[in-house]
Amino acid sequence: MAASTPAVRVRRVYEDPSPDDGVRVLVDRLWPRGLKKTDAHIDEWPKALTPSAELRRWYHGPEGEYEEFCRRYEAELDAPEAAAALDRLRELASRQTVTLLTATKDPSESHTSVLRRELEATLT
Repeated sequence: MAASTPAVRVRRVYEDPSPDDGVRVLVDRLWPRGLKKTDAHIDEWPKALTPSAELRRWYHGPEGEYEEFCRRYEAELDAPEAAAALDRLRELASRQTVTLLTATKDPSESHTSVLRRELEATLT
């Protein structure tokens, strides 16, 4: 059984799985480079929750700024398909630990922090 209090965790997908991970959810649009699918131990891969290619390009470009990225990404999460996928994760997170997995080098300044905030808001 998962932890008594559901939690939302963020980890790099390249880290070894942990028994405390609960449901492991890949939240990157592209499969992580150099990682075999059999080694990833992914339970879900909701691509609708990932930032659009346009938003990713803007953020990693010369004008990209994290706070504006967060605002734009939150707006993308309001789209019907993304909202439905987010609702699914909210439902999972209400019952068990959910670990958001990303290949991003700095998850604290990526879309995973926005997703974590969205999910934790429903757990309180």
